Amino acid sequence: MYHYLIIGAGGFLGAIVRYALGAWIGQRWGRMFPMGTFLINVSGSFFIGLLMTLFTEKFMVNPQWRLFLVVGFLGAYTTFSTFEFETGAMVRDGEWMLAFLNVFLSVVAGFAALKTGEFISRAL
Repeated sequence: MYHYLIIGAGGFLGAIVRYALGAWIGQRWGRMFPMGTFLINVSGSFFIGLLMTLFTEKFMVNPQWRLFLVVGFLGAYTTFSTFEFETGAMVRDGEWMLAFLNVFLSVVAGFAALKTGEFISRAL
């Protein structure tokens, strides 16, 4: 039962950070392209790659840290459902090129960030 509390605590913090960071990015760069969602998903991919590789290949850590940081915090921090909604809104509004750019960049940059996180953690 305490596993749920650990995941919930991480998720609580991840959701708050996602909201605050997304709002800040939107204020700085505008909202025509969903830059906040894009940057959050890419950075979340990076940190999942980094932490999971560190936790499974480099360091012996209490499994509760993985639950708190990866399942809880990063699970709530990344925004795939928001990504889908924003992409759908661009398609609905006839912004096909922006929608394609959002899908392409999110997938490619997210995967590159994941692999970069893995690479850095293995180099430590």
